[in-house]
Amino acid sequence: MQNLTPKRMFFTKGVGYHRNKLQSFELALRDADIEECNIVTVSSIFPPNCRIIPKKSGIQHIRPGQITFMVMARECTNEPNRLLCAAIGLAQPKDKKQYGYISEHHAFGETDEKASDFAEDLAATMLASTLGIELDPAKAWDERKQLYVAGNNRQFMSRSIAQSARGHKDGLWTTVLSAAVMLMD
Repeated sequence: MQNLTPKRMFFTKGVGYHRNKLQSFELALRDADIEECNIVTVSSIFPPNCRIIPKKSGIQHIRPGQITFMVMARECTNEPNRLLCAAIGLAQPKDKKQYGYISEHHAFGETDEKASDFAEDLAATMLASTLGIELDPAKAWDERKQLYVAGNNRQFMSRSIAQSARGHKDGLWTTVLSAAVMLMD
């Protein structure tokens, strides 16, 4: 059986507008450059020794019809001017031999920045809890070093991607998505 542990991962995001809800999702996938995939959404573990690569490099490894695993956040509305967002957060131990956590967050009324911060805090909190560490993101975040520092001086790096948009003024369906796309090869 093929090893399904991802070796590389990239982040992407997109937005789509259409009178049909499903087609607005398809257009968001196109905007994110992942419309040719057969998507399988997975949960939240970032594998040990997995490398994060640029989106441009990652997309070159996707073939039409390929089954592609990803953690995806997605939100949609047909309410004019309603702010919606979807974000993915990653908390990764500085020790690359350990696994990390990926979180997904989707909401209304949040900007890219707020959604990104929440997704990163969520991923860091989830990772800390698996290690038996109580984490208060407001106290653990080291702005200067750009990482979380938790119990016994454990250090987590974090990053996120978010897509927000306002619902189309004419009531078309608006879909936003963010994804962490996993590559096996």
